[in-house]
Amino acid sequence: MGGKRRVGVRLGLLLGTVVALLASVAWAGGGGAPAPQGAAGRVAVETPRPAAAADGAVPAAVGRFWPVGVRPPVLRGWEPPATEYGPGHRGVDLAAPPGAPVRAVAAGRVSFAGPVAGRGVVSVELAGTGAPPLRTTYEPVRPAVREGDEVDAGEALGTVEQTAPGGASHCATGCLHWGLLRGGAYLNPLLLLPPWLLNPAPPRLLPVLGVPLPT
Repeated sequence: MGGKRRVGVRLGLLLGTVVALLASVAWAGGGGAPAPQGAAGRVAVETPRPAAAADGAVPAAVGRFWPVGVRPPVLRGWEPPATEYGPGHRGVDLAAPPGAPVRAVAAGRVSFAGPVAGRGVVSVELAGTGAPPLRTTYEPVRPAVREGDEVDAGEALGTVEQTAPGGASHCATGCLHWGLLRGGAYLNPLLLLPPWLLNPAPPRLLPVLGVPLPT
């Protein structure tokens, strides 16, 4: 009798499990029943990845030099506009006196060198940065290169151009406007620079062998 009772209990448990599985399958397949509120909420509020991350627009830190100087003051930072034609600042302004050398931050090909709206502009497509390639722009510059020239990182592109007071310059004092684009999208050019260029470590004093430490 005990064995029959145990068999009956096991059959009852097995039947209950089968019924529960069939009910869950019917629920998941729709069957006219609404989806659980938690699952629906997760689908409704799921946030897609930013387009910049999805299409590879965010640049890698391929820069090896600042365009001017060693670590020039940033007079005005990157201020992306809220809309395509809205107000903003599509680049950064770096302090630089007229005549200061302007360098390529990374290797590439000169895609433009000439005047635009009264200012000298040099644009360089950076090598190995995808399609369309990243493109850096420098202005106002008196070009020392021509369209089609291949340039290495740190190679001179020209010099900062003197602009008339109250003219087309971005700054009240001398500066270089440095921009970055991929296709028609403006990006922050400072993203091209690795941390060791943006925030160099402070100098450290190292011991010299044979020289006693000061007391």
